[in-house]
Amino acid sequence: MDDTDIIGDLTNVLYTPEDIAERIAELGAKIDADYADKGLVLVGVLNGAVMVMADLSRALRSHCTMDWMAISSYGSGTQSSGVVRILKDLNTDISGKHVLVVEDIIDTGLTLSYLISNLQSRDPASLRIMTMFRKPEAARNAVDVAYVGFDIPNEFVVGYGLDFDGRYRNLRSVGTLAPHIYS
Repeated sequence: MDDTDIIGDLTNVLYTPEDIAERIAELGAKIDADYADKGLVLVGVLNGAVMVMADLSRALRSHCTMDWMAISSYGSGTQSSGVVRILKDLNTDISGKHVLVVEDIIDTGLTLSYLISNLQSRDPASLRIMTMFRKPEAARNAVDVAYVGFDIPNEFVVGYGLDFDGRYRNLRSVGTLAPHIYS
């Protein structure tokens, strides 16, 4: 889906598919350099990180394994509920392994703080975070992020895995959702 398919749903486009592809390639190169010969495990956070995880894994030039977790602190609204729950756990034992958590977006940091604490208790060799988008103005919990695609404004954004009530994930660009859609 392109932004031209949903005219009126976005107030503006923040990043085009080309912007995103270029940044993913840059992040892939950095991650390859940092994890050369370390046997990296990518842990994608469902559902939003599907696009990021697919593109990042293809941008890597070294071997990696992948697994998924589903964690939620959102309902169908635009604000965090404050309650974090695991919907799907890892199938992989990460003890002694180098783990990179792949996120679509970090806003308050609440969900990610919980996830990092949970994964840290599983004794990985290392645990770092990559996020495609981060909202620095929305941060309520300090989370150390090793790789950031783009810092974005504290607005409701959709596309490239980011959704509103399950919609817009397949939008190739990322844009600010028009308030009339979610109000």
